[in-house]
Amino acid sequence: MAPDKFRGTASAPQAVAALTAGLQALGHEAIACPLADGGEGLLEVLGGANRITTVTGPLGDPVEAAWRFVGRSAVIEMALASGLGLVGGAEHNDAVAASTFGTGELLSAALEAGAKKIVVGLGGSATTDGGLGALRALEPLHRLRGVELNVACDVGVRFVQAAQIFGPQKGATPSQVKLLERRLERLLQVYENDYGVQVGDLVGGGAAGGLAGGLACLGASLLSGFDLVSDYLGLDELIESADLVITGEGFLDAESFEGKVVGGVTDLANQLDVPVVAVVGEAFDAAQTLVPTVSLVEQFGRERAMGDTLACLQEAAALAVETARS
Repeated sequence: MAPDKFRGTASAPQAVAALTAGLQALGHEAIACPLADGGEGLLEVLGGANRITTVTGPLGDPVEAAWRFVGRSAVIEMALASGLGLVGGAEHNDAVAASTFGTGELLSAALEAGAKKIVVGLGGSATTDGGLGALRALEPLHRLRGVELNVACDVGVRFVQAAQIFGPQKGATPSQVKLLERRLERLLQVYENDYGVQVGDLVGGGAAGGLAGGLACLGASLLSGFDLVSDYLGLDELIESADLVITGEGFLDAESFEGKVVGGVTDLANQLDVPVVAVVGEAFDAAQTLVPTVSLVEQFGRERAMGDTLACLQEAAALAVETARS
């Protein structure tokens, strides 16, 4: 089992537990491998939090942000410090004022703890500040020398595109989107002058409202979140040892095959010649033609699929096996 979260109804580990119960009831051995694409849920699938630090939330209020530190390695999820969920969603956000300062404070806490390798998961941000807040919180920046900083991006959007593509989802009005776009364009020049990095050319530089581009100025590597997680967990070896792979997420659509979990798992399974089935909340854009699919809404009705997701997933495990056999 290698699903992503079912946003709003089940985390990836919860989904795996439900599918496991369904498969074990049929007498199958189940291998659990909850996944994330670099957005929300990354921390949980990479071991879970074992530290909490009080940082500045996206609109200035204090936030208790969880993160992970083991050995000399840290895992940080920016949504837990600068996420849209912390302000109550787009309708309560100030898209222009929202800052990544708290994410920088989390990074600073990791450095002070002695971290020499840091993974930062992007996604679910309230911000479009180009990472400027985080950079300010990290000063003096020489502390990052000798530190391996990997940024898990869940989108491939460029730096300035972040305003137009994601600004409205963060509560920005059309006029605010134009303002944010101009601000990111100015930051392009500032970052090139101050750090010698042309962040506008970086694939994924606009992730988390440009935070990815800002961190790239400090030497961070921008990586596909799915690739980073799958490498970390040895997903290819797990798939190769299986007779069937069950992946999934809440909403399956065309974007699911553009750097997201379902698309990545499907590609790996196909390369390794292992059958794969996606168990999803609901499918759109004829995406089910790209992978054999079990839809919870289709099988159990919308009300039960949304209100009793874990029980539906447990029952759907048997349907996934039947789908693979057919």
